[in-house]
Amino acid sequence: MARTRTLQPDEAQLFQETLRDAKPLHGKKRKAAAPAAPTKASKAKASSAEAHPARKQPTLPPRTAPLAPLAPGPTPGVDRRTHDRFKKGEMVIDAKLDLHGMTQDAAHDALLRFVERGANAGYRCILVVTGKGLREGSGVLRTMVPRWLNEASLRPYLLAINRARPQHGGDGALYVLLKRKR
Repeated sequence: MARTRTLQPDEAQLFQETLRDAKPLHGKKRKAAAPAAPTKASKAKASSAEAHPARKQPTLPPRTAPLAPLAPGPTPGVDRRTHDRFKKGEMVIDAKLDLHGMTQDAAHDALLRFVERGANAGYRCILVVTGKGLREGSGVLRTMVPRWLNEASLRPYLLAINRARPQHGGDGALYVLLKRKR
């Protein structure tokens, strides 16, 4: 026979906080949970917490896990055929952003606006031209743009990034695959 137990007050409160942002399924109403009556164990736990104020309450992990950083190469969530077309530069490029001659601050702002506008417009593949820098591998924007694309403000819009083919700028440009607008 399975044992049933009642929720402790702190468990019930945590459950209610978790459900606060939840939306009920179509045609269903959310039922309000009745608060659990205090038990001897919960009273003892509360008095123990008051007696030991130096003990810290555990912190809860964030509600959503952070997205994995993007790097050139195969990406989870992108089927093989799409990835191959994307990597080979065979996808239609919906828009292009050229960052040549911009300062880091101006380039960062332009990239933020460009990706957000592209995602809202329903673009699928965009091209970001950074330039190669004066010496091979020394371009500041070439180094910083992949980092900026992985920031929390832009990462939710993106599925994959990859170095561009020579006809689109080679090592001085990136293909960016955006998530479909649903």
